[in-house]
Amino acid sequence: MSRIGKLPISIPQGVTVTVEKDNTVTVKGPGGELHQKVDPDIKVEINEGQINIVRPSDQKRHRSMHGLYRALINNMVTGVSKGYKIELEVVGVGYKAEAKGQLLDLSLGYSHDIDFQLPPEVKIETRTERRSNPIITLTSNDKQLIGQVAAKIKSLRKPEPYKGKGIKFVNETLRKKAGKSATTK
Repeated sequence: MSRIGKLPISIPQGVTVTVEKDNTVTVKGPGGELHQKVDPDIKVEINEGQINIVRPSDQKRHRSMHGLYRALINNMVTGVSKGYKIELEVVGVGYKAEAKGQLLDLSLGYSHDIDFQLPPEVKIETRTERRSNPIITLTSNDKQLIGQVAAKIKSLRKPEPYKGKGIKFVNETLRKKAGKSATTK
């Protein structure tokens, strides 16, 4: 039995979970509404404030989907009740980040500024304080979407290994390489 898949998901106060006939799970809460299509072999049972995921057999395919769908539904329940937040730090002299509605304007040392359009489900906020690096804060109720957006923003200027300049997660530790050392004669 999958250790993750057999764990029940508790439904918090104010969150409603429904399973439709085509095996689509809908989770509604104060943070919004999310949908997830579940494989027809996997059953989603709701009883007494808990969600249980049941698989029909011990086939490798069923075992892998068992834990996957449990994790996806748990992320949906957490997202609509609490939400998710990711903070990115822009490190580098002259690097800037500014939010204009759903458009993120980045100045990352290239010959041009980069305008990054965010999906409507993701909210953005930027802050720049004196003598500190700009911070980009992303909030959403969809964990998969916010992670994908954060990865795409980070890929615009990956942190380089010598000085650490680029876009990185807040509190991310980078492994720095030693630079060129002077030769002694």
